[in-house]
Amino acid sequence: MKLVMLAATLALATFLAVPAAHAADTARWSQARAKTWYAAQRWPVGSNYVPADAINQLEMWQADTFDPKRIDLELGWAQKLGMNTMRVFLHDQLWQQDPEGFKKRIGIFLDIASRHGIKPMLVLFDSCWDPEPKLGPQHPPVPGVHNSGWVQGPGVAMTDPSQYPRLEHYVKDIVGSFADDKRVLAWDVWNEPDNPGGGDYDAREPKDKVALVAKLLPQVYAWARSVHPAQPLTSGVWHDDDWSDLAKLNAVERTQLTESDIITFHSYDWPEVFSRRVQQLTGYGRPLICTEYMARSAGSTIDNTLPLAKKLDVGMINWGFVEGKTQTTLPWDSWQRPYTLQPPVVWFHDLLRADGTPYRQREADVIRDLTQAPRGVVPGQALMPSAGMQTH
Repeated sequence: MKLVMLAATLALATFLAVPAAHAADTARWSQARAKTWYAAQRWPVGSNYVPADAINQLEMWQADTFDPKRIDLELGWAQKLGMNTMRVFLHDQLWQQDPEGFKKRIGIFLDIASRHGIKPMLVLFDSCWDPEPKLGPQHPPVPGVHNSGWVQGPGVAMTDPSQYPRLEHYVKDIVGSFADDKRVLAWDVWNEPDNPGGGDYDAREPKDKVALVAKLLPQVYAWARSVHPAQPLTSGVWHDDDWSDLAKLNAVERTQLTESDIITFHSYDWPEVFSRRVQQLTGYGRPLICTEYMARSAGSTIDNTLPLAKKLDVGMINWGFVEGKTQTTLPWDSWQRPYTLQPPVVWFHDLLRADGTPYRQREADVIRDLTQAPRGVVPGQALMPSAGMQTH
């Protein structure tokens, strides 16, 4: 009888312990846990990635256009540069169309990335460019226009509360399916969630978009946490604000900074501004990763920002890897004046030409030097312009 009672007691204790453990898993990571996680990673360096033959995340992932051979080739180039991560955009409509097929293709991508020593950061939602995404064949690039085919997710679907159960299932299934996958670095739950869209899509943008996102974003964090991912959650702040003072920020930014396990941010600015942004975010006591930077003609370059980030131990993911159908070698203002007659004097984004050769060899050398050096060490060569440095 005593043995039976003891067994029952142990079973009850085990039953009660599971919810307690899960409760801990569904809370925001402590600063200590976040720092321990970051210390266990290589210094994160990579690009926002879409293969050269895809105009957007739909074309990258759809069964008819998913191109593992091209991805393998390009991630091999990334490996040779010393990169160890890529920020990669997913989409809820891809999951809605074919959940198992989509997850299988994600697994194939992660296998390829792992073979090249790359742990991607996966992005669940995005608020930039076209708010009315449509599956199927994507239109060809608009001549002379930056990111002319990129799509939002969920886009206009966020205006319909009846869609929220579908979005919840998407988040839980995708994050849950890869929650313990060591090939995944982190989850970026929503890219620039309160971005007004950009381009010429104003008339098609959701009304009261910021208010809608402010209500939905905390739910997305909760959905993702509910499946207990071993990887951190984040969403990057991007406005030109003083990020050190939560009282001065909008509801979306406050959620980003108070719900993220690790802090991420965007900075397409000169290094002086980049340094100030890092200083503003340091007070939150969490690891920092800049998930978008490098717009050459705006003052953000590999040469002037990556060595500074290495010194500050800030992870760095630049926009654009290989020149291709996204046309992000063109600047943002190409939406107002397409570069159809004359290309820009300087590439805006992207590191490599479509054949894998660097746009500037100096940039490739800097990335390689910095990623090969021990953490926190900035080689002198990475700080010195080479004698043969190209100018454009």
